[in-house]
Amino acid sequence: MSHRRISKGKAVLAGAGAVGVAAAAILLPNANASQSGTDDGAGGGAGQNPRTVSAASAPELVARLSSQLGDDYAGAYYDAAKKQVVVNVADSGGSGSGGDESAERVRASGAVARNVRNSMGELRSATGTLTRDATIPGTAWAVDPRTNQVLVTADTTVTGERWDTLESTVRSLGDGVARIQKSAGEFKPFLEGGDAIFGGGARCSLGFNVTTQDGTPGFLTAGHCGVAAEQWSEAQNGAPVGTVQAATFPGDGDFALLTYDDPATDAPSEVDLGNGQTLPIGQAGEAAVGLDVVRMGSTTGLADGSVTGLNATVNYAEGSVSGLIQTNVCAEPGDSGGPLFTADGTAIGLTSGGSGDCTSGGETFFQPVTTALAAVGAEIGAGGAGTGTGDAGSGTGTGNDGVEAGRDH
Repeated sequence: MSHRRISKGKAVLAGAGAVGVAAAAILLPNANASQSGTDDGAGGGAGQNPRTVSAASAPELVARLSSQLGDDYAGAYYDAAKKQVVVNVADSGGSGSGGDESAERVRASGAVARNVRNSMGELRSATGTLTRDATIPGTAWAVDPRTNQVLVTADTTVTGERWDTLESTVRSLGDGVARIQKSAGEFKPFLEGGDAIFGGGARCSLGFNVTTQDGTPGFLTAGHCGVAAEQWSEAQNGAPVGTVQAATFPGDGDFALLTYDDPATDAPSEVDLGNGQTLPIGQAGEAAVGLDVVRMGSTTGLADGSVTGLNATVNYAEGSVSGLIQTNVCAEPGDSGGPLFTADGTAIGLTSGGSGDCTSGGETFFQPVTTALAAVGAEIGAGGAGTGTGDAGSGTGTGNDGVEAGRDH
């Protein structure tokens, strides 16, 4: 493993011997399953052709439209192949035509309007029912705007009565509202293994360097790492270099803020890509379904894929965590806390956990960076947390509560 050590006691960004940043848009299994509504190309409108937009600007466009459309907004995603934003417009009247005025507003903005059956309110109500009746360890769910359904995933531990409960709860939501897929692995935080930051016998990956409210340098990592140990070092049994100031896990997120013990630490805003290569991180940004992303971890190095869901809930054995980004980017134990980012240097998330590995694939979940920054009052890059309020998959905001003091565990 390539490991770039930095002077003045600065903690090392997670690195591995992989070279280059790929950007593949691979969908979850069944992500293109049929659903009620027209196909992706619907609603071009006479004289109004969808415009191409960058992945970085897609969340901003979605945030604006979700606010303007109100109850007609039913989620959105980024079509990486066509470089277009697709916005679902709910058929509130039951006629199958969707809200004509809202669809026209979508087209006027340069996005693709797509008529669907399920409103965002109905999909949120479905996730609420799942939370109430099916919070079972080994399950997860998130709104999938591409199928206009809630995608429920069950890992290999969900069997017998627990499977029956999950299946009956999904059936109770009604036809076409949710669907279940099985994972080949077991949902768990990616806490162990690898060579990155060490604390209390645990191993994790450093996420992003930040500037705290009082101007001192610090960094973000996973919350389940932050509650496992109060102090973290660069080497196993080494001298501590960072101390936990705040950590959330489980509950409303999976993130922790640590400050460097030496206030003179030089902590540049960049990700180590391995083999001496680094990528500057200039800002934090919101995720969008369909966004191409790259993950760096101390165990597996670089891995790429795409965002498949937002505002996801995952039920680990340790407890439920909500508000996460769901992706098909592989990860393994030791990658926890590592950075999720775009090829242009936008910070997106922190590795939480999931199932599978980088041989067989699987589902993975990430803490949104913007939410973590808002909660702990820190900034990334040259300042400006980039805490936009849009949520392409669910319409939710960033949120800034649920932070508790870091503690030994």
